[in-house]
Amino acid sequence: MSSLALLRTNPPYLGSPKTHRPTFHSLESCSTMADLKQFHSQIIRLGLSADNDAMGRVIKFCAVSDSGDLNYALKVFDTIPQPDAFIYNTIIRGYLQSHFTRNCILFYFQMLRDSVAPNRFTFPSVIRACCVDNAIEEGKQIHAHVLKFGFGFDGFSQNNLIHMYVNFQYLEESRRVFDKMPRRDVVSWTTLITGYSRWGFVDDAYEVFELMPERNSVSWNAMIAAYVQSNRFHEAFAIFDRMQLDKVELDKFAAASMLSACTGLGALEQGEWIHGYIERSGIEIDWKLGTTIIDMYCKCGCLEKAFEVFYGLPHKGISSWNCMIGGLAMHGQGEAALELLKEMERELIAPDNITFVNVLSACAHAGLVEEGHHYFHYMTEVYGIEPKMEHFGCMVDLLGRAGLLEEARKLINEMPMSPDAGVLGALLGACKIHGEFDLGDQIGKQVIELEPHNSGRYVLLANLYASCGRWDDVANVRKLMNDRGVKKAPGFSMIELDGVVNEFIAGGRAHPQAKEIYAKVDEMLERIKSAGYVPDANGVLHDIDEEEKENPLYYHSEKLAIAFGLLKTKPGATIRISKNLRVCRDCHNASKIISKIFDREIVVRDRNRFHHFRKGECSCKDYW
Repeated sequence: MSSLALLRTNPPYLGSPKTHRPTFHSLESCSTMADLKQFHSQIIRLGLSADNDAMGRVIKFCAVSDSGDLNYALKVFDTIPQPDAFIYNTIIRGYLQSHFTRNCILFYFQMLRDSVAPNRFTFPSVIRACCVDNAIEEGKQIHAHVLKFGFGFDGFSQNNLIHMYVNFQYLEESRRVFDKMPRRDVVSWTTLITGYSRWGFVDDAYEVFELMPERNSVSWNAMIAAYVQSNRFHEAFAIFDRMQLDKVELDKFAAASMLSACTGLGALEQGEWIHGYIERSGIEIDWKLGTTIIDMYCKCGCLEKAFEVFYGLPHKGISSWNCMIGGLAMHGQGEAALELLKEMERELIAPDNITFVNVLSACAHAGLVEEGHHYFHYMTEVYGIEPKMEHFGCMVDLLGRAGLLEEARKLINEMPMSPDAGVLGALLGACKIHGEFDLGDQIGKQVIELEPHNSGRYVLLANLYASCGRWDDVANVRKLMNDRGVKKAPGFSMIELDGVVNEFIAGGRAHPQAKEIYAKVDEMLERIKSAGYVPDANGVLHDIDEEEKENPLYYHSEKLAIAFGLLKTKPGATIRISKNLRVCRDCHNASKIISKIFDREIVVRDRNRFHHFRKGECSCKDYW
């Protein structure tokens, strides 16, 4: 029997067992470095300090266990005459776990210099270290070593190489590694799918997904997440439907992705179904998943359900508070958002910079100028949070909406950083609202140069010119857009009924019930005209998109969606619509009257905020 085996079976005692504790129990019983050092001292006394098996166990505890000490492991390593691959691998893992990725790579090269051949357990840790350290050239060298040392068929190393090349955005190399693998497991396929989608090649990710011989929940989740992150929510729903047909159980990760898809489409019914599935399946609703559910309800226009989930969370992370405050802000509930901030402080949760972005946004949407000033200074004076670009943007928006344009411009001039397009765009929007043409002209030219591919910036500037009859300037903006290849984002509105999301564009007749919808629009318009509705043609005259001009003002996308809602829902039911652009003034006026004439609540989410139309009034109080 070896000395080490004898040590394991007969741990030594000092003195009589009746009066002395044993000095060594075994490595498995060690829970602290003090225990480990006792074990180490016994090994030295037994003459096993050169035994790689014994010393490897010491190093493993020190380098990779939660109670270990990497520095002690390195000191022990220096005493070993001829450390083997296991010991080198353990130190490499220890460096990686401690986030010393550069040391991890350098230690691997030391291993080679010491003529210790790596094995299949060496490369995964080193490859991961190259990813984190962004060590592209070293990663390529290690790929060559994988092949040189005969591990080109090792799936674990190959999967890590795919991940590494994906991390470096070397997608051709990652595909080459994948294609040469003799045996690909689900991890290989899923890593490639995630890689393609991460860099925006979602269609390539889908091609790989379709080629998979078998899929698990992780691969389904990866494809759903790919579509959601690319704002391709309809495709995400299609994959989700296939996942259900394959009877793959919905886990918390897929649920979170699908809730985000529901958020993107304003699909409240689907979101409620997924929330119910989570509860029925016993999936733990931690604060992260809970926040995703809250966000879905807020952005689908159902604040009551959002509050229900929020107050039902056993533990609320700061993102939960931020999400709820942000939800109140986008619904124009400024006072309620400020009350929730005070409640957050009473719970001794310190707000962060995102909290105050949401708070200032709430003030801007509700016209709370005095409160906005207060919290802009409060966050620095009380919490030491220096204003960032987003905070300045909210304040400029707040001041601009309130007509305090000179104060907004002064704030921009006093910013410690150069204003971005978001900050200047807020001032440009305010100039359009309040007819401040000279300042708007100056700011608008700056904005389109800061974001030359953002069509919305050109449209806003052109609308400013059109509102004061500067048609030559409107034409110049249109020409500049054409020269730069910038196209106006097409407007569309969506409404979900019976779990199906219906999409409408202005003047579009692709919907299978288009005939009935247009008849309903005509009826709807006749009734609201008798109640005082007068079309606001300015929105058409100022729009620089020719296709929009050809469409009658009466058939804007939100009017089609409202008509469809009136056709397909029961009297008194709330109609919920999502729009990708800002609601035009004509549709805003029409929606107020429709809500009164048809006795319906109409909830419209546009690009900036929510509008709750009820009994002829809007929650925004015409302040948007």
